[in-house]
Amino acid sequence: MDELRKSRLREIPQVNLIVNHPRVQELSAQIPLQRITEAVQTVLSSLRNNIVKAKDSGQLAQELDIGLIVEQVRTVVLTQFSPKLNKVINATGIVLHTNCGRSVLPKEVLDFVSQIAGGYSNLELDLSTGERGSRYVHVEELLCKLTGAEAALVVNNNAAAVLLVMRALAFGKEVIVSRGELVEVGGSFRIPEVLKSGGANLVEVGTTNKTWLRDFKNALNENTAMLLKVHTSNFKVVGFTQQVSSEELVGLAREVGLPVVEDLGSGSLEDLSKYGLSGEPTVQEVVATGVDIVTFSGDKLLGGPQTGIIVGKKKYIDTLKYNQLTRALRVDKLTLAALEGVLRIYLEARQNELPTLKMLTLSETELRDKAEKLARDLLFAVKSAAEVSVEQGFSQAGGGSLPTANLPTVLVAIQPTKTTVNQLEGYLRANDPPVLARIYKQKLLIDVRTLLPGDAEHLITLFKNWENS
Repeated sequence: MDELRKSRLREIPQVNLIVNHPRVQELSAQIPLQRITEAVQTVLSSLRNNIVKAKDSGQLAQELDIGLIVEQVRTVVLTQFSPKLNKVINATGIVLHTNCGRSVLPKEVLDFVSQIAGGYSNLELDLSTGERGSRYVHVEELLCKLTGAEAALVVNNNAAAVLLVMRALAFGKEVIVSRGELVEVGGSFRIPEVLKSGGANLVEVGTTNKTWLRDFKNALNENTAMLLKVHTSNFKVVGFTQQVSSEELVGLAREVGLPVVEDLGSGSLEDLSKYGLSGEPTVQEVVATGVDIVTFSGDKLLGGPQTGIIVGKKKYIDTLKYNQLTRALRVDKLTLAALEGVLRIYLEARQNELPTLKMLTLSETELRDKAEKLARDLLFAVKSAAEVSVEQGFSQAGGGSLPTANLPTVLVAIQPTKTTVNQLEGYLRANDPPVLARIYKQKLLIDVRTLLPGDAEHLITLFKNWENS
């Protein structure tokens, strides 16, 4: 056994032999020789360890073919130097898929971001005076025009927006909020913890399902800094319920001289009820109630980049702007460019061109036409390797938005006949770009709602390759 082990160890090729192999040398045009050599050493070290740890002659008989070793090296090198952040095809039907980056930006916005990213810009320069300016002016006027607010500020996400508000306006003081609105959002981030991180002392009033205006009134004292309302955008309490409206809170706040802050979560500038999607107030509606500060996300129902947007009364927004935490939470030029591009689309009343709103509001006829065409093409591609059908189903808004809205959709269902559905799903997910789909009752489901231009053609090519493999 020991002699066999020693013999096998001597058979491991030298590093230089692998490095100088033509297939490995192909990589040197783009990748430094040092990194290639390190990859070769890693592969050979792994082979050596396997032989040393082998417990029987069968394990010692591992393949040491030069060609196989070379391909292992290529795999290691290419994996190491390939991008970790990849484009994926979202066939799940979840429009604002948090794991997939939420909102998709339109091409004209991408072109604008590229223009700003590829050169210098007036990020913090007032071109009219030649003096230093504020980076927020590029979007503040647009946000005010669209929402009716007096002033606006943008930070890196909505949790940061709430944190900044608490830090600047309620540090060491009390914030009154309904117990039924203390939500937990994605990634286990909880509104109560965000408030406490901002230095505010949380005062919960009411019960999970019922809170009255008198509950807020009874909790007021000389240490109260604000009244807070949180839109429960990622869940709904139904049945025997009672919540205090924004208008009621504003009325109470005016009596005692306190601000009202409302965290809208998703934040929509478009009335979605005309598409049958109810229960989501627009930012404009909330500002019109007299709420002093409204916070919301830019990458959810707004359809823009990840941002936390704060709009409201100028005296409060000015206080936020000059808080030291604002610098730590500020957004960069690429985010501002993307947000400005999206807001200009709203200003020009072209919001139906935003991919997020397009996908959320697709009609059943449009969905069925897409699904039936894809099903026909896939049936031709897979031949006898799978059964393909068109089925009714439901999509989701995702991203904690519209939690009770099941969006009727049309699915392409694929049931493999020569392999398992899990193997098919794994094959699609391992491709470039990866395809994310759903599995239900031994069928792979492709929801055409979230397929972007060009995705269907790529799917057909993948299934042709799969059928021939």
